[in-house]
Amino acid sequence: MKKTGVVTHPLYIKHDPGPYHPESPERLKEIYSMIDSSGLGEMLVSIEARPATVREICLVHSEDYYNFVESSDGSTMSLDPDTSTSPDSFRAAVLAVGGALELVDKVVDGELDNGFALVRPPGHHAERAQARGFCLFNNIAICAQHAIEDLGLKRVMIVDWDLHHGNGTMHSFWDRKDILYSSTHQYPYYPGTGALQDIGGKGAEGYTISVPLSTGMGDDEFAAIFAKILLPVAQKFDPELLLVSAGFDTLSSDPLGGMRMSPTGYGVLMKQVVEMASGSASGKVIALLEGGYDVRRQALAVEQVLRVMLGDSNPVVENKDSDSAESLIVAVQKQLSPFWEF
Repeated sequence: MKKTGVVTHPLYIKHDPGPYHPESPERLKEIYSMIDSSGLGEMLVSIEARPATVREICLVHSEDYYNFVESSDGSTMSLDPDTSTSPDSFRAAVLAVGGALELVDKVVDGELDNGFALVRPPGHHAERAQARGFCLFNNIAICAQHAIEDLGLKRVMIVDWDLHHGNGTMHSFWDRKDILYSSTHQYPYYPGTGALQDIGGKGAEGYTISVPLSTGMGDDEFAAIFAKILLPVAQKFDPELLLVSAGFDTLSSDPLGGMRMSPTGYGVLMKQVVEMASGSASGKVIALLEGGYDVRRQALAVEQVLRVMLGDSNPVVENKDSDSAESLIVAVQKQLSPFWEF
């Protein structure tokens, strides 16, 4: 069994964007309940979250933006058309970043093998100076920059399997070659970024990987994309740490999505991510919760991911028919072929 850490905290549940908002506290309540009822709680290492410092958050965000979000503390405030705060939201967001950073520290120093930050609010849409798409601070981008700037790592890879493209994460590292950002996402769809041609800034081409998906993709297609695009790149890039923006809104039942993933399919994706981390990373994988709005089935999917991280499960794709993704795979490979070998 692997030593797998989890970050949980009751304050994450107190972030409440409002009635009928899809990014509801019920998401985490159901996941936390699943951990208790499934017996996973006895197998996982609980990590005590701490508030992130201003400096840590400003590794990615501007100080003016931090102050703007802080001004919402204790109140209800609209930060953008989709993103609002409740009285506890600022403190929850600061604790979400800090909890994820604690997990990064413990995995990088070898105290843990891997881990999952089960936090709210999510983060991958948050830009340097703008809240977007339910996100206040960009948790995963801060973790990646912390690993480079504070922990001395040279190469970090981010795999974003959320339904929506992580515009904030992409923009954070657009001109970088030490942090590689990859995303599989429904396109065209919110936020509108992540076109096939989005491959990085001048001098960093190929270090942003965009896989824009049409609707209807399921376990087989995602597994094929990971095997034929992301795995070859990871083997060449050889990251020292692999971070996952783990959104579960590609589930077939998600009310905001148009994909066909099953809970088991996410276990397969995590197994592939673990393989991507088999080189210099020595299995160091950290997942951070992003989207996912079918509350019950999201919890089942998180269970599958955690069991793979623990080494307690070895899921397989039942149907190998991934023909509907082949033309996209070829197009992405062609776009990236000047920079990576497939």
